Amino acid sequence: MEKYEEGMKILSEKFGNGKDNAISLATISLETGVDGNPRPSVRDVDAYYEDGVFYVVTYAQSNKMKQIGENPEVSVSVHLEDFFSSGTGENLGWVLEPHNAVLRTKLREVFKDWYDFANNENDKNCCFLAIHLKKGTLRINHGEKFYHFDFENKTAN
Repeated sequence: MEKYEEGMKILSEKFGNGKDNAISLATISLETGVDGNPRPSVRDVDAYYEDGVFYVVTYAQSNKMKQIGENPEVSVSVHLEDFFSSGTGENLGWVLEPHNAVLRTKLREVFKDWYDFANNENDKNCCFLAIHLKKGTLRINHGEKFYHFDFENKTAN
């Protein structure tokens, strides 16, 4: 098995298959630091992984979505799993849009313990965020093995 395919299988086993993952999502703040440089902003979110993309249920008017609207470059780290990656964020729109029906069914199941409590689907700002991974690293057994992914070119070394 090619290293990329092997690594993708591990990612699916660790983060896919209906798992609710706690990840850190970093964006670039709309505010700059005192020196005028861009300021990073990070928060924890629940995410579902599938085929190189993490999916999040969120609110279109949240700071993270406003920041992604201005600069879609993001970074993620999966808690205690030695996986970190950069990519781009994309607002997939209102959760009840017809094009979101399949994803909505998956996410309602993955997040079933809290989905209805935390989200108001009737609010058109309740949306899905797709985090498309570009480059990332997965460490196995504290560095015994590494997968350095290029998700766009479907390679790993």
